[in-house]
Amino acid sequence: MSVKKTSAEKRHDQSVVRRMRNRAVKSRCHTSVRKYLDAIQKKDQTAAAEALRQVSSEYDNAFRKGVIKHNNASRKKSRMAKLYNVTFAAAK
Repeated sequence: MSVKKTSAEKRHDQSVVRRMRNRAVKSRCHTSVRKYLDAIQKKDQTAAAEALRQVSSEYDNAFRKGVIKHNNASRKKSRMAKLYNVTFAAAK
């Protein structure tokens, strides 16, 4: 018969799994932001628009999963949109 796991050990194991899952979600957010900033630097408006949609989607997903808070997601999405508007304002 195996030795029972204490509740503290079980709790620690759960926190490890959650931490890895949360890190994966955050990593997807960071990757999409990098792609977005690359498109902004290249002054590619269509790629930047698509990347901005992807960034917004990733942050919404992270908020929905409880990885980041609502205001955090909103602030980052707003700053990305502002960067897009400032960068491509002269093109309009």
